[in-house]
Amino acid sequence: MATGTFDIIHPGHGYYLHESKKLGGEDSKLVVVVARDSTVRSRKRVPIVNEDQRLEVVKMLKPVDDAYLGSNTDMFEIVCKIDPDIITIGSDQNFDLDQLRDELNKRKLKAEVVKITGYKESPLDSSCKIIRKIKETEFQEDALKNC
Repeated sequence: MATGTFDIIHPGHGYYLHESKKLGGEDSKLVVVVARDSTVRSRKRVPIVNEDQRLEVVKMLKPVDDAYLGSNTDMFEIVCKIDPDIITIGSDQNFDLDQLRDELNKRKLKAEVVKITGYKESPLDSSCKIIRKIKETEFQEDALKNC
């Protein structure tokens, strides 16, 4: 299981999902939990793309076997339903891994929690960089001609 916002898809997302699936082995299935808009607003910023569209796009990505929206109230709700063997955390996600493991143990879930430490670097390798780039070019007439 991989989790994330997946607001504006970029190479870092592809790397994270590819590495997450690889951890499960040859016949593994990757299930992705896409953060709800309310969660994104409370933890990061206002999402650019709404949760339904983000879910739809994530389901289209090659490494992904299935995807679901997370819960509005309990982030472990979907984890309990799916009961994954491994839960991956992206390199840019700020979770206390020991706290996550403790909560999984309390709920009698045996999932291993793994932080994906690598990252696919590129000029626009985060949603925030993409948003900044759009803002920089927003008022340039040439950039708006074909929009």
